[in-house]
Amino acid sequence: MSQSFDLKAYVSAAGFIADRAVFALGDGRVVFEGGVEHPAHAGAVLCAALDPGGRALLTGGDDGRLVRTTPEGGEVVADLGSAWIDAIAASPASGLIAFAAGRDVHVRDVRDPAFARTFGHERSVAGLAFEPKGRRLACATYGGAALWFARIAEQKPVLLRWAGSHIAALFSPAGRFLVSAMQENAPHGWRLSDGKDMRMGGYPAKPKSLVFLSKGALMATSGAHGAVLWPFTGAQGPMGREANQLGYDESTRTTVVAAAPGATRLSAGLEDGRVWTADVTASDLRHLKAEKGAPISALAVSADGRRLAWGDEDGGAGVVALG
Repeated sequence: MSQSFDLKAYVSAAGFIADRAVFALGDGRVVFEGGVEHPAHAGAVLCAALDPGGRALLTGGDDGRLVRTTPEGGEVVADLGSAWIDAIAASPASGLIAFAAGRDVHVRDVRDPAFARTFGHERSVAGLAFEPKGRRLACATYGGAALWFARIAEQKPVLLRWAGSHIAALFSPAGRFLVSAMQENAPHGWRLSDGKDMRMGGYPAKPKSLVFLSKGALMATSGAHGAVLWPFTGAQGPMGREANQLGYDESTRTTVVAAAPGATRLSAGLEDGRVWTADVTASDLRHLKAEKGAPISALAVSADGRRLAWGDEDGGAGVVALG
């Protein structure tokens, strides 16, 4: 079963609250499956993440506000004035929320309104990720990533250095590896036990979208003519090993990838507007959206792995069953 609709604005992000799809848009609206919508921001939504409880969508905008929106309405969590909020991360394990504005990263606790931390960096922060236990926070910035203990006020971060501009961050499910996406058309990884670098190059475009699947055995990325799959089994992770591509098509590129936690099914959105899904353990690739159109800009799989939501740069969107 599938449905599609016109949201009339760039789809910045997609997600699921329970089994209900939700979309954040370039004109500041948050729209829920079924037609309920709320004007969350005066300008564009720049980033989004589910709140720690999975019951609302957190959005950051170019109006400097962090907003928590449910089907019943929205509330302002933070207002930074003219500073753009460029990245958000949330931890179900610790109940913490982090959001980046320029060089500063702010941390809040959903269970303690009085809790607040601010971590400063030399350069702007473009990506955030909490480790699985929610105690440490990774901040992707120019020159690498900074690791902070999210609740401690006075500290110096652990700096994981690698030349270039890092724009996204993702911990492996077991917390042993950290991977960043880079402006230089490559992801980069670190083994956290010793800071060992993991070089992963050869991309024709920026791998902006990263997701772990197969219980952490594989990491998939966008940025190539198919979804790039890196092996993360064993102590070495992808070091010294080759990547594979799933759904290779030289006529287009993959713009975004998504998977349910622990699943072996990967879904991908393409630059030509199509969307496919495949089990990485079987040869069953099928197109969920076969018609071409605007580039897919957002993709999300429900927590149970049964439904997928997609959105594109022209405001097209849809929800489809994965089987």
